[in-house]
Amino acid sequence: MSLAVQRDTTLRVICADLPAPPLFWKDENGYRHGYETDVARLLASKLGLETELVYQNWAEFYPALDANQGDILLCGQGISDYRKSLADFTQPYAVFDEAVMILRGDQVRTPADLVGKRVGAIANSLNMVLAESFTDCITVPFAGDSDDVMGDMVKALRAGKIDAFVDDDVALVPLAEEADLAIAFTVPTQNEWGIAIKKGQPAWLARVNQALSEVKASGELKQLWQKWMPTLRYPF
Repeated sequence: MSLAVQRDTTLRVICADLPAPPLFWKDENGYRHGYETDVARLLASKLGLETELVYQNWAEFYPALDANQGDILLCGQGISDYRKSLADFTQPYAVFDEAVMILRGDQVRTPADLVGKRVGAIANSLNMVLAESFTDCITVPFAGDSDDVMGDMVKALRAGKIDAFVDDDVALVPLAEEADLAIAFTVPTQNEWGIAIKKGQPAWLARVNQALSEVKASGELKQLWQKWMPTLRYPF
């Protein structure tokens, strides 16, 4: 079945099958909740399609998109020059700052406190770009080739293999509720997150962008934002 025919009925959304509330997670019945999940469902509805979630490891996102295993990639993709070399991007559906996570009790309050320390981040991410901007820290890339790259970074932090890691603040705030984890500081980077589309599909990109414009104009996107992230300012 061709990609065009599949789009007649289903929007296949490439994403990660791991817990990252309030963006996405599954309940005990296997139903997926969260802001990004609901954005995908809302856009599919606007496009007149059903939603199908296509789970991939983080490292396989763009190969899967190139191989036509999904129609869009909607999963925590800050728009960077590197990622724009891999795919085309819609206008943003979210804007987030970044934060540094440490073990509770560690004396890290500013980037200067990370000198000589091992700081993790997902490889080739905007989080890694921020980590690399911290003077004289030792960056540790996580490839994202496991089932749970966020869990990998937390385990490495708890095991003492890294001293801190960088991720978007929206993903770290829930983790900071755990007894042994804390947010050291937040950097107001205001990274824009977009939906990745396989290169060479301008009509499809325009169609997804139009649907995104419609849900912004109608206030539906704002409603989802305020449902899942009421403490964060809606950015549009």
